[in-house]
Amino acid sequence: MDTKQSYQIDYLTFCKYVLRTPNKTIDLSFPQMLELRRKINELTTFNSLNRIVNNENFVLLFVADKEHLIFLEIPQLLKLKEEIAMFFQTPETVLV
Repeated sequence: MDTKQSYQIDYLTFCKYVLRTPNKTIDLSFPQMLELRRKINELTTFNSLNRIVNNENFVLLFVADKEHLIFLEIPQLLKLKEEIAMFFQTPETVLV
């Protein structure tokens, strides 16, 4: 599986973002981005990953106030965590 093209987050406008998945494009507000980050961080703890690997080996995750359901296998989940971490660490210039 090619995780490079799996999931990508882009900045659209002030407090508007887009999550690009292999099957769809999901618009997100800033609070929805924060909630996605919280869920992904929760799912990628050692205990959570261990439980996922020992059971079903994938995660179904509701995104954007439960408007979208995405299917994530372990490599995709870890790639999305990395993408979100880089997104929140990258400084953006904001015109006020």
